[in-house]
Amino acid sequence: MQQIEKGLPVRRVTNGPKFHFFGYFDKFPWDVTGRYLLCLETDFMDRQPTADDRAGICVIDLADGDRLTRLAETRAFCWQQASMLQWTYSPSGTEIIYNDREGDAFVSRIMNIKTGEARTVCRPVYCISPDGRHAVSVNFSRLDRQRPGYGYAGVPDPWEGVDHPADDGIYLVDLLENKSRLIISLDQIARQFPLTEEARPCRSCPDSARHNLPEGFVASPFSGHANWFNHLLFNTDGSRFAFFHRWRQDNGGHLTRMFTADFDGSNIYHLNPDDMSSHYAWVDRERIICYARRHGFGDRYFLFTDQTPEFEVIGEGQFDSDGHCTYSPDGKWMLTDTYPLERFKRRRTLILYDLEKKIRYNVGKFYADPELPGSVRCDLHPNWARDGKTVCIDSLHEGDRQVYLVDVSGLTK
Repeated sequence: MQQIEKGLPVRRVTNGPKFHFFGYFDKFPWDVTGRYLLCLETDFMDRQPTADDRAGICVIDLADGDRLTRLAETRAFCWQQASMLQWTYSPSGTEIIYNDREGDAFVSRIMNIKTGEARTVCRPVYCISPDGRHAVSVNFSRLDRQRPGYGYAGVPDPWEGVDHPADDGIYLVDLLENKSRLIISLDQIARQFPLTEEARPCRSCPDSARHNLPEGFVASPFSGHANWFNHLLFNTDGSRFAFFHRWRQDNGGHLTRMFTADFDGSNIYHLNPDDMSSHYAWVDRERIICYARRHGFGDRYFLFTDQTPEFEVIGEGQFDSDGHCTYSPDGKWMLTDTYPLERFKRRRTLILYDLEKKIRYNVGKFYADPELPGSVRCDLHPNWARDGKTVCIDSLHEGDRQVYLVDVSGLTK
């Protein structure tokens, strides 16, 4: 086990008085040229967004003094995953997509940042396929109620009070034809994959004391408790996607099961039947890196192989906390971070892990304001540049929520 402290150059690319952030760690903020960087802009940073709040959709020209241009506004955003703002992989390379609210419904907008031309898509998107043709979507109103910080305010949930509805769940969106259809329902998952003994936590886990669960804890059943889907992501060729099934517990918490499926919702596979899966990313078309729990191992970074029971532990002895993990474009490095726990002196550590040499580099430490807990917090959410030379983070270590670039080329070149 080897850890090296190696601070790397950090550059702030947004400034006040307004606040800026990109959001989640599983999307590229950069366009294909590496010149333009996406972000959101707000007038506040210390409370949950309401139905009346708006955020600016912005692009930063990194080749022109980090000049920021406000392109549009959205009324559907949150602190953790923003508005799912991302590039669409269009042939021109100049199209973006983001979620918005129109009347009493959430939608998504596709905009050409050069011409300003935009069109509306019938549903909000969670993620889009690598070819830009399809997206998957969920009920963001339900998500907002169950996981504030991940859904959007302003639209009632027609299935409020229904534990696992048969006519709501994951939707496949055809971005070209502007059509959508339900492909996996919450009721389908609850019935097709009932709660098993393997998913009743901590009976054989050596780290059970860390989970804060009472001795003999048994997971609450799906019925009688709210169920929802979260954290959807396509694999690298768009043939399959992963998703979380979560359901509320008697104590107010929730448990998580991880699944994968073909892009049309068929061939569902129960990838991690244990009770906790957290941040993850596809490494290629078959493998997923995920911070998760496995009985007999505890909480680790696991590399799962889709549609098989195979997995391996990544960084054994090097990591003892959850983080936002992705692999570098060349597959040689794992990028992740930490939460600002007291034992870390309330600093979020940015980490690069050499997968071949098994060396952990702590490349930056960023103070996090303890007055912004829960869904309002500002996680680093580190994102790779497409060339693997730079990492983008959100941070408020200088007092306000802004976007920073970290030059990692000294290690990854």
